[in-house]
Amino acid sequence: MSDQLNASVVGGKSFTAVAINCASKAGEWIKTKLGNHASLDIKYSSHDLVTEVDKGSERLIKNLVLTHFPHHSFLGEEGVEPGPEASARALEDKIDAEYLWIVDPIDGTTNFVHGFPFFCVSIALAYKGDVIVGVVYDPVKDELFVAEKGKGAYVHGKRMSVSSEETLRGSLVATGLPADHQYALPVNLRGITAVAPQVRNLRIAGSAALHMAYVAAGRLSGFWEIGLNSWDLAAGSLLIQESGGIVTDTNGKPYDLSVRNVMASNGRIQDELVAALAAANANE
Repeated sequence: MSDQLNASVVGGKSFTAVAINCASKAGEWIKTKLGNHASLDIKYSSHDLVTEVDKGSERLIKNLVLTHFPHHSFLGEEGVEPGPEASARALEDKIDAEYLWIVDPIDGTTNFVHGFPFFCVSIALAYKGDVIVGVVYDPVKDELFVAEKGKGAYVHGKRMSVSSEETLRGSLVATGLPADHQYALPVNLRGITAVAPQVRNLRIAGSAALHMAYVAAGRLSGFWEIGLNSWDLAAGSLLIQESGGIVTDTNGKPYDLSVRNVMASNGRIQDELVAALAAANANE
């Protein structure tokens, strides 16, 4: 822990300050493009979209990061070929880097394309495979969620804490509709069928990173989804952990950067949620 915290500043440059600056600048630029993007391409499926704004946001973030830290490694969604196998390989190629920036330039591109105001910039920094900085920025609501390992998580400058619900019955839980229609979507639909009757209500808003930020802020009691990537989860995982919550895979094993099937909650409902998915064969 102390080694990681001592590593949070190099040459007087704060990793967290750079992450905040990158997310803020990218988010403000993205907001100017809302309803005004010029191109739309399909990546892995009709649910997996990319625009020139995604690519421009990633270039902006990468250039800023590497200006400050030219020897760091960088993993951004738009620099990776579509599909789960390519995503896994891209992470495997860089996971041993001492410092690795993990970036989703727009998490919730489909929402952005349709003008649905639930998308964000997600930036994480991992030190020897352990996330030490996480920033999620929602430019529409101008909400900045920030966490630094061992120092808590904050939104609007106020410390966040996960919700207090003790059971699924009283919980608001979120999930997603994966772009992978062959494997991940059918599994997640089984989970939705199983979990929806057991919770107060279910939300599917289209941005895993923002869902996780909302768990950290106590707005959601839990979140799960099958078939995500490191750039969807890395920043949000630290936000939740630093807010007192738990992040695992859908079998309840501890989170690491290679986790693709995620379960996150306030901690109190974690076992119940894991059990609900397992009973429906919806956990992997």
